[in-house]
Amino acid sequence: MQTMTRESLGDQAYSFYRHALERLNDADIDFLVGGAYALGHYTGIFRDTKDFDIFVGPDDCPRVLRAFAKAGYHTELTFPHWLGKIYHADCFIDVIFSSGNGVAKVDDTWFDHAEPHSVLDVSVRLIPVEEMIWSKGFVVERERFDGADINHLLRARADQLDWKRLLHRYGVHWRVLLAHLVFFGFAYPGERTRVPAWVMNYLMRRVEGEQQTAGPKRLCRGTLLSREQYLVDVDEWGAQDARLLPHEYMSPEDIDHWTAAISG
Repeated sequence: MQTMTRESLGDQAYSFYRHALERLNDADIDFLVGGAYALGHYTGIFRDTKDFDIFVGPDDCPRVLRAFAKAGYHTELTFPHWLGKIYHADCFIDVIFSSGNGVAKVDDTWFDHAEPHSVLDVSVRLIPVEEMIWSKGFVVERERFDGADINHLLRARADQLDWKRLLHRYGVHWRVLLAHLVFFGFAYPGERTRVPAWVMNYLMRRVEGEQQTAGPKRLCRGTLLSREQYLVDVDEWGAQDARLLPHEYMSPEDIDHWTAAISG
């Protein structure tokens, strides 16, 4: 299995990311490693990357940014509802505490089920597979769709998943999980039985149970999947934006900021 090394990253990126991990450990800040590093560990698929993803609780993001700013790095709270950044030359670290749609907030459960690992020869913990599938499940943009990542995670780890926790994570958005499981069965017909039958039966029964009743007519949940492709629904056709209802995943100000970045 490939690993992220000084040779694959280059001296500058390797030194920056390793130093960052050591600084976080020394500062006693709870963090998890995600992104390409976690995906590579779980699936064996490694990508060249100049960024590095760490996940922290919402209250810890300001602590992380302050610690690195004090050390001389340029930092910013890029999107106040989910993401900060730490910059060094051409490299940067994403400090993630939620998701772009506000659904997949980092909470204690992420840390309770994290997997110990070594990244760049530093002892860390990786985000759990279940939370990785949950947060990636809503990335359905024209320019980026994380369905293949989810398929590869399922192919590698379906037998080991905590399916009840994964169902709980998707909650009222269970149709998104079902869609990805259907895609998995299409991509890997010889592997589809690795998804427990009871999971598929449970989700299909929910579909059948809803077929005779309509949901809120003017509600558009498409904005949870793409920040751009359903703007016409909420801006021109009068649909309710699911990012504001029912759990207030984002504030109107967050949505404006997130939408403005499309053309940034």
